[in-house]
Amino acid sequence: MFDSHSRLTLTRRELLQASGMGLGTLALSYLLHQEGLLASAPQATSYGADLRPKPSHFAAPAKAVIMLMQNGGPSQMELFDPKPELNRRAGEVYATKVEMFQTGSEANKLLGCPFKFHPRGQCGMELSEVIPHFGSIADDLCLVRSMYSAHNNHTEALVMMNTGKIFPGRPALGSWVSYALGTENQNLPAYIVLRDPEGYNTSGTLLWQNGWIPALCRGTEISTKGAPVLNLQPAVSITERAQRQNLDYLARLNEEHRRQYPDESELDARIRNYELAARMQLAAGSVLDLASETQATKKAYGLDNPETQGYGTRCLMARRLVESGARFVQVMPPVKPQFQPWDAHTNVKTENEAICGKTDLPSTALIQDLKARGLLDSTIVLWTGEFGRLPVSQNGSGRDHNRNAFSLILSGGGFKSGHVHGATDDVGYKSVEGRVSVNDLHATILHQLGLDHDRLTYRHHGRDETLTDSVVTGARVVSELLETPARAVSTS
Repeated sequence: MFDSHSRLTLTRRELLQASGMGLGTLALSYLLHQEGLLASAPQATSYGADLRPKPSHFAAPAKAVIMLMQNGGPSQMELFDPKPELNRRAGEVYATKVEMFQTGSEANKLLGCPFKFHPRGQCGMELSEVIPHFGSIADDLCLVRSMYSAHNNHTEALVMMNTGKIFPGRPALGSWVSYALGTENQNLPAYIVLRDPEGYNTSGTLLWQNGWIPALCRGTEISTKGAPVLNLQPAVSITERAQRQNLDYLARLNEEHRRQYPDESELDARIRNYELAARMQLAAGSVLDLASETQATKKAYGLDNPETQGYGTRCLMARRLVESGARFVQVMPPVKPQFQPWDAHTNVKTENEAICGKTDLPSTALIQDLKARGLLDSTIVLWTGEFGRLPVSQNGSGRDHNRNAFSLILSGGGFKSGHVHGATDDVGYKSVEGRVSVNDLHATILHQLGLDHDRLTYRHHGRDETLTDSVVTGARVVSELLETPARAVSTS
C-alpha cells in the first residue's frame, strides 16, 4: 500500500519483476495442483464429485433414509395428538386469534376430533383409531408431537420440509445426503423419488432439486407403473457385444466432453446419468421387479387391494431400493382423490378416513418388513407432512393449515422406540414443550447418518452454505429423540 509520499508509478524493470513473481506463483500453484500437493480448503473434499461411497464425519447407526412425504398437512389432533380439552370445548369460540390461510374459519369455533384414541403397544402410546396399523407397531415408533414450521402455505412449507427454508432453489435433504455419502450401489442413483404415476403432488419436482450443489445429487424419479426406468432398453434389438461397443464408444465421447467443459456440473451429471443408465440395464430389472416377492409380502403391503396397491407398491419398492444400497428414497402420497390428499379443509372425518385407508397399512408394512430383514436399525423412516391443522373449524367440519404445531413419526436409525416427545397446548394450536423445528429435524437426521450439520458445507456465492444454516436458525441435534446421546459438535 502506498502512502501520500510514495510515487504512484513503476519502472519497467519493477513492473516485470512484480508480474514475473506473480506468474511464478501461479505456475507453482498449478504444478502443485497437478501433483496433488496443493493444500485445499475444507470444501475440496470429494463430496458430490461422484457418487462413490464416502466416509461420514463420525460413526453412526444409520446409512439410509426413506422419507414418506405426506403432502397436504396431516391433522395432529385426528391422528397422533389426543386433545380431550378440545373435545370438551367443541363449539366454543376460541379466545386466541389464530393464523388462518383460507377463508371459512371466521367464527373461530373449536372443532372436536371425531375419532377415539387408545393406548397402543407396551409403551402405551396414544394413537387414533383411524390409523390402526400404525398402532400395531407403536413400540417401534418415535412420535414427535411438538413440530413447528415457518409458513402456512403448502408450497413454502413443503419446500422448507425438504430443503430447510421456504425459498425454492435450495438443495433437498436427499441431495445433501447424496452429496455427502454417495451411494453403496453404483448401479442405482443415490437419491430416488417414487411418486404416484398418475401425477405430481403440490410443488412437484421443487421438492427434490439439487439447487446449487452438483446436479448428480438431484432426486431421480423412478416409475412404479410399467417400465420403472424409461428409455432404458435399446429400441432395436442388438447383440450384447454390439451394445458393449456402443457404450464404450459413448464413454470415450463423454470423457472428451468432460475434458473440454470440466466445470459444467449439469453436463457432467447428464453424462454420468447416461453411464448409470447403461449399468441399470443389468441391475434395475432385478431390483425393481416385484415378481420375486412372496404373496405374503405383497399382501402385507396391500398390493391385493386397489385402495392400497399404488402406495403399497411404492413402499415395497422403497424397501428393495434401500436393501440394494440406495442412500435416500422419497415416497410421495397418492394424487387421488386430490393431489394434496391430507388437506382436510372440508371434513376431517371423511377426508382422513380416505387417505389413511390408502397409506396406513403400507407405511406400517414397510417398517415391519425393514425390521424383519434386519434393516431398520440402519434405515431412518421419516413419516411427515409439511404442517398440521388448526383446532378451530373451517366450514363447520374441516380444518385450515397450521404451521405452529404438527406431529411426525421417526422409526429406526437409532431413534428411540416407543417414545413420545414434546407436547402442544390444550387444544393443539401451538407446540409448547420440547419444541422441534424443521431445521432441528434435519440436523438430527444428518447426525444419525454420521454427518455434522455445521461441517457439511458447500461454497455458494462466497458463502459456506449448509442445510440447516444454524447461525440463522439456531438448529440443533435433538438428543432427546436418540437411543444414544448426540455426539459433541466438533470445532475443527
